[in-house]
Amino acid sequence: MVTRLRTIAVALPLFLWALPGRAQTAQPSPPEQKSPAAPPSPATQEVDATGESPAPKPAEAQPAAAAPAKVEQSLPIAAGPALHHAPVTVAKAHHPLRIVAEIENPHLVRHAYVVYNIPNEPEPLAVDFLRAPNGEYVAIVPSEHVSFPEFRYTVELERVDGARVGVFGSREAPQRVLVRAEHMDLRERALLTRLGGRRSKFSASGDYVNFGKSDVQDVDPSTGAVTTRRVSDRYYRIEGGYAFRPLQLVTEFGLRAGIVRGKAPVPLSADQVAAGSAPEERFNVGLNYGAPYLRVRVVDLVHLDGEFVSSVNEVGFSLGAGAALVLGEPYGTNLTLGFETIAVFGTRFFTRMDVLASDRVTLSPIIEVTDMPHANQFGVRLLAQIGIDFGAGFSAAVRGGYQARTFNQGGGSVGLELGYAF
Repeated sequence: MVTRLRTIAVALPLFLWALPGRAQTAQPSPPEQKSPAAPPSPATQEVDATGESPAPKPAEAQPAAAAPAKVEQSLPIAAGPALHHAPVTVAKAHHPLRIVAEIENPHLVRHAYVVYNIPNEPEPLAVDFLRAPNGEYVAIVPSEHVSFPEFRYTVELERVDGARVGVFGSREAPQRVLVRAEHMDLRERALLTRLGGRRSKFSASGDYVNFGKSDVQDVDPSTGAVTTRRVSDRYYRIEGGYAFRPLQLVTEFGLRAGIVRGKAPVPLSADQVAAGSAPEERFNVGLNYGAPYLRVRVVDLVHLDGEFVSSVNEVGFSLGAGAALVLGEPYGTNLTLGFETIAVFGTRFFTRMDVLASDRVTLSPIIEVTDMPHANQFGVRLLAQIGIDFGAGFSAAVRGGYQARTFNQGGGSVGLELGYAF
């Protein structure tokens, strides 16, 4: 009996130890031997895939690479229009300016513009980009809008919804283009600076010229008797004119008009007296004239002047012409060699040297050889002129000198010229 109880006592603990799950209750496993968590149920996976479940706990979060890609499942965003443009930095004056661009999604663009300002124009101007055969878009700025020293522009798009946006530069800070001036432009600016920015000029002048007295053989129209008479050889001239100065190839053009009245040592013929001239008026001379003229640049220091004269004198209607060669600065120090001739009235050859004594004073010695007005021989005139610029466009010139047709007969002359430039 005692032996049987000992056997049961030994076997009972072994039996209890062998029961399932008993060992777990009796002695827990260490943490590293714990079984992994069970995968989520299909219902949980479906909620996670649609993004409707609350944010998972940190312990259950998946790596970023394994997370569902929401960008791939969303619709692509529609791209807007864009313009690509290499800015222009240098241009040539008075030549068309070509601006090239590429436009992305042109179907979303109604218009593309180059917007710019020009002097004396308060509102900005715009030029459209047009499609070129090679697929680019080109806007061409007219040559008259590209001038020295710079050109500024910006690029704007008008979308199909009507909105207008700047895509390159802005109206407040446009792209600056350096415009290279041509030689003619630089010359024009230099001459315009010398003229104080004034291209137009009105002038009025007057002269009194006295050659003294001359001996003439006078034939009495009624009797035919020949007598020697001493006749005054003098005249006065009043003239007004207007000049405009483009300062380009045509440097200056204008019109002169005036009258001349005086006496000459050449009497009218018998036919002219019979035509109605009184005997005491046979030595009177007169001229009403108009003379358009032009000054053309040959090279920088050589200019050519030309004029055409139409007139009415004591005989009748007559024509004339004149020309001059100007060597040096046309509105500075220069030497002028020229002539002028008018039918019946006479011809004159002259040379004139203009010397800038200062910014406001010009000295001009003048030599002239002439048989005007209607004289029987040439005389020589020696003159000196001083011109003064008073500023604000006002100027004046005073001249005087001596002239004679013979070595023992001569007289003085005086003249005044007033001008206003603007």
